[in-house]
Amino acid sequence: MGPIKARIQGKIRPYRFRFEENGELYCIGSEVGNHLKVFRGHLYKKYPGLTRRTVTQEERKRLVDLGLGKYSTVSQVTLLKASEVDEIIDGNEDQYKGNKARSGSIVQANCNVVIAPHGTDSNRPSKSQSGKEVKPRQSAQHFASTGLSYSIHLDPVPQATQVVRGRDKRKKGRIFPLCIDDLDPRAVDDNALKPEELVPIRLELDVDGQKLRDTFTWNRNETLISPEEFAESLCYDLGLNHITFTLPIATSIRNQIEAAPSADEIPTDSQCVTLKLNIQIGNVSVVDNIQWDITEKANSPEKFAVKLCQELGLSGEFVTAISYSIRGQLFWHLKTGGGLPCENISNPPFRNPSVVDQWSPFIETLTEAELEKKLRDADRHIRRVRRVAI
Repeated sequence: MGPIKARIQGKIRPYRFRFEENGELYCIGSEVGNHLKVFRGHLYKKYPGLTRRTVTQEERKRLVDLGLGKYSTVSQVTLLKASEVDEIIDGNEDQYKGNKARSGSIVQANCNVVIAPHGTDSNRPSKSQSGKEVKPRQSAQHFASTGLSYSIHLDPVPQATQVVRGRDKRKKGRIFPLCIDDLDPRAVDDNALKPEELVPIRLELDVDGQKLRDTFTWNRNETLISPEEFAESLCYDLGLNHITFTLPIATSIRNQIEAAPSADEIPTDSQCVTLKLNIQIGNVSVVDNIQWDITEKANSPEKFAVKLCQELGLSGEFVTAISYSIRGQLFWHLKTGGGLPCENISNPPFRNPSVVDQWSPFIETLTEAELEKKLRDADRHIRRVRRVAI
């Protein structure tokens, strides 16, 4: 069943649709906001009692069949019950206003789903002993990027948080309980014999005014170090408060590992995808387009990244960023099935001169003003993703 634009009691309603026969009627959150002239996430601030949820991967594919293909590649798509939307349009909106959200309503920020339990009101301000109203502090988990939406890997690779370890000479020793000498040699041998299965990890956390931006790959079969131990070590290297950052980092890593496709999901037929590299480290920006055979097991993003950096004269930091970007986009194509049959390359194996610029790397050295603008745009994009649920 396709989308329906209903006219009820003389009023035009937003598009509504069903995923199953005789199933629940839904509306897209952004279309409801446009219909009510409430933009930039203020719809859910004005009506916090609305029951809402995000689309699943299977439902995302169904959106194309329903004539809503423009939402199939959006990072966050929020569904609202059409019956509740009709009540608001008809003027019965009081029950959806106020601070208390409905039982079981879903709040989402940056791909992290939090279920509001029955009878709780996490948004209600409390009062201190002096009688002053104190707004509740949002937990760090609220901003954890869990990787449930793999379209985040299509975004430009952010500038990683700088390492501060060793700058303060007064700090001595290490504060995290991790030492390779404490490991059992047999466990080290067993871990080395396991096949390497790398998963792209992207961290974008804001906790108590501190920001963490980082991208890397994680071996799914790793047994010697846990995400919690890695999080403690990362907090020490970056000078972050390990009490508030350890749990969000570990949770984000585990959730992204669970959401990543396995090797069994790789198709057997030869399929090629187009990958766009958009990486900025320091004041150097690299943009490039490449074609990749997603089914060829001999293709290694890490080896390709090393060779590309050698040819372009890029620093070693770009190797990790490029390999992450390639793996993240490959996993996104595996989830969405966006590959196309590879074209047979005829002799000579050269591209048409008219498209050479499109398939050539572009390296740019940014000025201080351009760098600040790029960082502001990246932060603005992250806030928009958290604030605006489509």
